[in-house]
Amino acid sequence: MGTAAAAAAAAGEGRSPSPAAVSLGLGVAVVSSLVNGSTFVLQKKGIVRAKRRGTSYLTDIVWWAGTIAMAVGQIGNFLAYTAVPTVLVTPLGALGVPFGSILASYLLKEKLNILGKLGCLLSCAGSVVLIIHSPKSESVTTQAELEEKLTNPVFVGYLCIVLLMLLLLIFWIAPAHGPTNIMVYISICSLLGSFTVPSTKGIGLAAQDILHNNPSSQRALCLCLVLLAVLGCSIIVQFRYINKALECFDSSVFGAIYYVVFTTLVLLASAILFREWSNVGLVDFLGMACGFTTVSVGIVLIQVFKEFNFNLGEMNKSNMKTD
Repeated sequence: MGTAAAAAAAAGEGRSPSPAAVSLGLGVAVVSSLVNGSTFVLQKKGIVRAKRRGTSYLTDIVWWAGTIAMAVGQIGNFLAYTAVPTVLVTPLGALGVPFGSILASYLLKEKLNILGKLGCLLSCAGSVVLIIHSPKSESVTTQAELEEKLTNPVFVGYLCIVLLMLLLLIFWIAPAHGPTNIMVYISICSLLGSFTVPSTKGIGLAAQDILHNNPSSQRALCLCLVLLAVLGCSIIVQFRYINKALECFDSSVFGAIYYVVFTTLVLLASAILFREWSNVGLVDFLGMACGFTTVSVGIVLIQVFKEFNFNLGEMNKSNMKTD
């Protein structure tokens, strides 16, 4: 689950990889998912340690270990996307959510009751169903094709709406409600995913023209610099609000909800950019509806019932007394 991972989705489309490439790509994706699942926990641990010492978390080695793990995980996901199709790699990001919860229970002593654990499982399962049945990105192989899609009025309108929502969240809602409502910080980070998909794809296509010294290399260089700036700003803002969220909320809860919302919004942005909704059949439409419903139920279980103090042991004792 991360910025470069979701943004590099188009890299694996449009070709049939060999079995060896599929095995290698899936292996890298599994390892990257587990690494990504540990990043929030390590960063949260570093923040807690720094607070106890009364220093900045930037001086804590555990926080830096989590930050480096995040970078390694994103690089691994990017490599996996170049080896196998998106539909085989992206669902594996769900593996990081339960792994992060288990790790948090040991390092941070965070506890999820049985409903919270069930919510994590349902959120991951719903996201996998949603991704499998989502529209598949068409292949964009030239800079001209991408420029045409980036200037499409529908996509431009969508980006304007995202920008307005981000401004509202960052400058008005986050200062007042961010520390008490986990969805504020998650919404900011997830909405920025709408910029990472076209930015990463455009950087790759522009880089090809620059390296091959094509007649349009000067224009490609300008486009590459603009997209690099957009991608860099998105990553910096995401990084800031991820750490703000980890200062206020459990890493396991944050990781589960962030994965679901980020994946959903990236899929939406990709679908609008590449206009694949017209190719969705009835089975895929029903699959996406079931995926959204499952995700929604999972989030409710994680958020609404996280303060309930009960577990399977107590339920078994209650049943024994009743008998």
